[in-house]
Amino acid sequence: MTDRTERRDRGTLYIVSLPIGNLADITLRAISTLRAVDLIIAEDTRTTKRILNRYRIKTPFYSSLYQGVEQRRVEAIIGLLQGGKDLALVSDAGTPLISDPGYPLVRAAIEGGFRVVPIPGPTAAIAALVSSGLPTDRFAFFGAVPRRPGERRRFFERIRREEKTSIVHPSPHRLEATLATIAEILPERRLVLARELTKVHEEFLRGTAEAIRGMLAEGVRKGECILIIEGGGGSDGSEVARRTASILMAEGVPKRAILRALTSGLGVSRNEAYALIHPPD
Repeated sequence: MTDRTERRDRGTLYIVSLPIGNLADITLRAISTLRAVDLIIAEDTRTTKRILNRYRIKTPFYSSLYQGVEQRRVEAIIGLLQGGKDLALVSDAGTPLISDPGYPLVRAAIEGGFRVVPIPGPTAAIAALVSSGLPTDRFAFFGAVPRRPGERRRFFERIRREEKTSIVHPSPHRLEATLATIAEILPERRLVLARELTKVHEEFLRGTAEAIRGMLAEGVRKGECILIIEGGGGSDGSEVARRTASILMAEGVPKRAILRALTSGLGVSRNEAYALIHPPD
């Protein structure tokens, strides 16, 4: 941090990571940065206030920056940086911009030539990934699962073709519907549901989508969650499906049985399996 007595003409935007649940997970650097900046820009000031009170941080808020208002507040915030104010951007939990607001502001700050400094810390997606038991050498983050059924299906159809381990944010209120869609499109794929990370009721549920649905049979539980999804075979997997369909058809296996083998056995979507069994003329 720049000492207040040696203020530069232009301010700095600090992207500060906060705990994802357990308030003890905050870093010393995050605390010192939040104390030293001029203003804090929070996703929800009420949520952030709990952390500030815990660590006796007296820095005032500028304004909230949530999804519905962030575009129209960027210009005013850039004005503060131009006036030499140092600002800290925080989200309700974890690292800003990861499924949270802040991207338009960071882009505008960079384009305006201001310093953008990350203050690293917890991220729910990475915490879930490294505890999942699924491959971590290559992974893709897909963000929030769509609300509407049709969009949700297309979302997981894209993930079905992904070779890397996939990370998604399902809504706890639509977790049952999300698992049902995955069970249909990715029936054999291994999943890990990480719930309430770093909190008292933290848990990891592992298995196929159908198996996890069974674990939740008593009712969808509340609390934030992350889903880690095993990667598929990509182009190799598609080739295996094509060859399997070709061999089974050559052997005279009924098309309905081939369809079931491709969807249930190889995790091929029903549409792709149908196309393999009924190639265009």
